[in-house]
Amino acid sequence: MATIKLSGFSDLERELDQLSKAAGKGVLRRSLKNASEPLAALANATAPTGKTGEYAKSFKYATKLNKRQAGQHRKMFRDSRAAVEGFVGTNDPAGVQQEFGNIHHGPQPALRPAWEQDQRALLERLSRELWAELDKSIQRAERKAARQAKG
Repeated sequence: MATIKLSGFSDLERELDQLSKAAGKGVLRRSLKNASEPLAALANATAPTGKTGEYAKSFKYATKLNKRQAGQHRKMFRDSRAAVEGFVGTNDPAGVQQEFGNIHHGPQPALRPAWEQDQRALLERLSRELWAELDKSIQRAERKAARQAKG
């Protein structure tokens, strides 16, 4: 298990407090999406091809889970009140079988190697995206306030 030290969250929270709750969530959603999509692309690139159908093209970033995944997620994070969540994965029925294997074939992982290769880069992208989106949103809010003050 790797340990990663993250910093700057108090600064980020202070800056997000300048925005409305909806604008702040928008900043977080856009940043998470932009930072996570390359991980999904990498998983698609490393996924096995052949008889697996569209599995090698099925990884994507999403904000919603299918019914089964949502039920499992609620059980795992029952007490968590996350403001913004995003997920990278596949809804391909063969996904679990490919990633972890079964009695007929061994594992052919795609998402795990992609995560191991991209996790630090993803966090760096997320940091850049958060601050860029935050800056844009603050400027947008300031322009809106200036227009309202004039009119």
